[in-house]
Amino acid sequence: MTEANDARDTKDAQGVTDTENAQKDGKGSKAWKASKESKVPRRTRGFRKDPHGSGNSGNSGNSGDSGESGAEASRESAQGAAPRTLPEAPGPGGEAPAGSAGSWDDGLIARRAAGKGAAEDLADLEGLEGLTSFEELDGPPGASAGGGGAHTPIGGAYSGPLRARLDALGELVGLSRTRVEGTVLAEAGRVLDEAAARRRLSAFHTVVAIAGATGSGKSTLFNALAEVPISETGLRRPTTSAPIACVWSDGAAGLLDRLAIPGRLRRRPLAGGDGDEELHGLVLVDLPDHDSAVVRHRDQVDRVLALVDAVIWVVDPEKYADAALHERYLRPLAGHAEITFVVLNQIDRLPGDAADQVLDDLRRLLDEDGMALGEHGEPGATVLAVSALTGQGMGELREMLGRFVRERDAAVLRITADVDAAAHKLRSAYVAEGRAGLGERSREQFTDRLAWAVGAVAAGEAAEREWRRNAGRACGTPWLRLWRWYERTRTPGGGAAPAAPVVVEDELTARQRVEQAVRTVVEEASAGLPEPWAHSVREAAVRGAEGLPEELDELAVTAGPPPGRPPRPAWWPAAVLAQAAMTLLQIYGALWLMGQIIGVLEPGLLPPVLVMLAGIVGGPFVEWACGAAARGPARRYGQDAERRLREAAAGCGRAKVLDPISAELMRYREVREQYVTVSRGGG
Repeated sequence: MTEANDARDTKDAQGVTDTENAQKDGKGSKAWKASKESKVPRRTRGFRKDPHGSGNSGNSGNSGDSGESGAEASRESAQGAAPRTLPEAPGPGGEAPAGSAGSWDDGLIARRAAGKGAAEDLADLEGLEGLTSFEELDGPPGASAGGGGAHTPIGGAYSGPLRARLDALGELVGLSRTRVEGTVLAEAGRVLDEAAARRRLSAFHTVVAIAGATGSGKSTLFNALAEVPISETGLRRPTTSAPIACVWSDGAAGLLDRLAIPGRLRRRPLAGGDGDEELHGLVLVDLPDHDSAVVRHRDQVDRVLALVDAVIWVVDPEKYADAALHERYLRPLAGHAEITFVVLNQIDRLPGDAADQVLDDLRRLLDEDGMALGEHGEPGATVLAVSALTGQGMGELREMLGRFVRERDAAVLRITADVDAAAHKLRSAYVAEGRAGLGERSREQFTDRLAWAVGAVAAGEAAEREWRRNAGRACGTPWLRLWRWYERTRTPGGGAAPAAPVVVEDELTARQRVEQAVRTVVEEASAGLPEPWAHSVREAAVRGAEGLPEELDELAVTAGPPPGRPPRPAWWPAAVLAQAAMTLLQIYGALWLMGQIIGVLEPGLLPPVLVMLAGIVGGPFVEWACGAAARGPARRYGQDAERRLREAAAGCGRAKVLDPISAELMRYREVREQYVTVSRGGG
């Protein structure tokens, strides 16, 4: 059997016609005889190459039907048959343009049957005009998925929740490029690219890959579905060395180009067979072994599996529990259950009810892998047992596969599952533990630390003391002021206040306090954030804190109390006059008493003593009253000085540290909202 398949593939690669292949194939012999007797150009039974394969494009006069070779065309021309060209779209006036033969249309194959001429073909082409959606393309097998080689897109754009999720994923990636590493966003970018690429291709077709381990019988299953030996089978391992495609309808060239399947490996099923109508729109791809010893084969499997719409996993009774299959493919693809078929092949080798037992154990393993099973009307993977060799269960598989293809939502399901998988991988980069952010309490504490570092409290207390000292000098008794002046004159330096020495430790301590304040607010703002965004917050705070201590030093000078004496309240002149009156009373009483002593005035000690005593007692009383009245204004003056310096320090800290942190947190919240939209469909 292997040698026969090798010989058939060798002849096919050398240009041997499908008719000759049909003569060698038992299934195609009857179709070949009928075609031979009728002498009517028709599609040859048996498999044929894709129109974009190694067909007869070299014949400039004939388009070369994809099911026929140059040898058969030459034989029919020798018999007097007219050259067969590919019908073209009618030009103006309903006439077909001339002189355009020899160019292949994308999947548009000339339909030839007895009693149907070129005029009927053109009428069929006119019926394709005005189609607005791929649902209207339910034409007969062989009809193109779109005129002029154009593919039918999925409505021009995805709709419903999937479109919103893709848009949100695009926004998510765009907002995160400078914050999140490219390796984390790579999968999301790939999903966006593949979704855009799949949308531009035919939605009329469903691409299904058949994957399995060595010896599982996937190629035999592939041939059984196509009803013609397309993929090589045999005991040699690995048997399948490259993906082979079988297309049940035209117009899938773009999809196969996306899979990088060359034209020589594109086939058609048995024309007119039982499965033609049932599987119309199916593109079946036979993959190499996923556990092949050849690395290139495994790479091809991984590449194609990331691009197809659905997968049929073929397992056998011996290797259905293989760890390589479950750990490398089924478990990571558990979210793609709705587009997954798991087929237990070779059940003809199992005696009695052993097939049911193996099938139940296979379901158990899939459940452990996290893959939902499509049972009792629930969406999930389809699991069934077949024998591709004897045909047992193949009818049920063909029916399920046909229903799956007719629904035409496999591409949307695949993209949806890919978005779910990408959202799951991105979760650690966008989901915070708890409520992340910078609260009002954290802002106030940061302002307090900066105010303490800049010396706002000390400046307020100093301003209050200066105000009270100024009040004492203005409202004190003259004798007390003379005494203070005398004390100042006795001190070295002529009474000038000594300059305060520059203490380096104090400067370093203030700088350290600023750095500590920045570190504390960063820790509070980034607490619970995902690592990429916490790192972004830290970087923003560090960049903003550069030069902050120097600016705070400048603010301490510019925003502190103004130089000179503090302003005096309105009641200070009255207090000064009262203190002057008390002083005059003392002087008047003393002169009166002295006049009596020297005999100038009449003796009488009591009146001058009382006057002088009133002045002596009244002076300190006025000073005390002024001091008590000055406490409130002095306190307000000190608080104003502290407030000005605190507000200046807070404004500087807000502009250089808090605002950059808030901007990063705002961006994170925006991205978090986009992530919620992306992951909403994934639960």
